[in-house]
Amino acid sequence: MSKKNSGGLLASPHFPFYVTAVLFIILFGAGSVMFDGFFSAMNFLNLFNDNAPLIIVTVGITFAILSGFGGIDLSVGAVVALTCMTLAVLMRDTQISPFVCMLIVLVIGTAVGALNGFLITFFRLQPFIVTLGTMFLCRGLTAILSRDSVPIDNELYGELAFMSVPIGDGFLSLSAIVALIVVVIATIVLRYTSFGRGVYAVGGNEQSARLMGLKVNAIRLKVYMISGFCASLGGIAYSMSMLSGYTQHGLGMEMDAIASSVIGGTQLMGGVGFIPGTLLGVMIQGSILEIISFQGTLSAWWTKIVVGILLCLFIVMQAVVTARKNRFMSMSAEDSAKKK
Repeated sequence: MSKKNSGGLLASPHFPFYVTAVLFIILFGAGSVMFDGFFSAMNFLNLFNDNAPLIIVTVGITFAILSGFGGIDLSVGAVVALTCMTLAVLMRDTQISPFVCMLIVLVIGTAVGALNGFLITFFRLQPFIVTLGTMFLCRGLTAILSRDSVPIDNELYGELAFMSVPIGDGFLSLSAIVALIVVVIATIVLRYTSFGRGVYAVGGNEQSARLMGLKVNAIRLKVYMISGFCASLGGIAYSMSMLSGYTQHGLGMEMDAIASSVIGGTQLMGGVGFIPGTLLGVMIQGSILEIISFQGTLSAWWTKIVVGILLCLFIVMQAVVTARKNRFMSMSAEDSAKKK
């Protein structure tokens, strides 16, 4: 491959996605070679079933990172815990329909996202500090509701939790189906709508976006509302898996979501990312955990170790790709000037 072609490949905004896809294929292929039964429809579908809450949360946090200005949302794990606890308490202490309870927690999650977006957008506060504050706020509210584990024993909610669609020898749970729908909708929004293009523009260069007439403040506010909504929706999926509310639910999920988004090709500086890559980032984490489970003797903490190494490698790759991309663009500009 010529230097020009390799430079063009590196300049592609989807280059990190290609790397992530190859890495997932290698990981899943290695597991299939090492362990009998790893390469099966059920095991593959379990990557979606087991990681549905994380997929939904990661989609939301990807919007925040894409918007630039150090975009991040550390409150998502706490919102998941608050969602689970609120659902459990509402269904224990009231006669409200589970569907109304779900609507209530979605509103709460969106409100937390709106609070984050308002403080970040209109007071120009750093997202890290703002979302760290709302993380403590949501954890505190969860503890106020109950410090003990609260079971969800609503019959209708239990039926929803165990609802699934058979696919070959396996099945997809309701949470997994919702997660995949969220991925599809987010992909369409970012790729084919003016709002999605605005998110990329704001994350790429905020000043240029303002000069283009984009409503930067409104876009950033909506981005954090989306992140809050996805966190609460992920909390609903998490509650269907655990069927309880607890203060420690979702602990560390924000870090898993950030890692999955970055491994999936989202650039931490904003403006570059691809939602299907985000999905693959989560599936890579899931594949590592599956390999460890099949191996049987290793601690699940090895998943964190491997993900940490991958995260560092992908951040370095982002820096290298950005440098090569800038060099390629300057060379293209020089070639165009010479032709004139």
